[in-house]
Amino acid sequence: MMYMHYCKKCHRIMMLTGHKMICPRCTDPLTELRISYLDYVDLGPGEREALLQKCANESELSGLKTTYRMYKYSKWYRELQAENSDKLPITVLLAEKANKAHHK
Repeated sequence: MMYMHYCKKCHRIMMLTGHKMICPRCTDPLTELRISYLDYVDLGPGEREALLQKCANESELSGLKTTYRMYKYSKWYRELQAENSDKLPITVLLAEKANKAHHK
């Protein structure tokens, strides 16, 4: 399924499959938005720009985001946490993996 995400560093709203946690462009953490894919594609250009500006505002972004919690039950998450002896946040671990894969 398609989900809407916002990257603060790239200042972009992205339609991505699944509940992604890091930006595929810059590997910084993403914010998953509460707006559905179907509602987003129904927005006009002006409405999309207004949504982007709201996302850029930290206080407004907090009202637009949602948290997908079920990833904690997935196999990849359990395996990643088994390797996480330093107890780093999951987004940091994923960013490290993405950067290593990108620089090979």
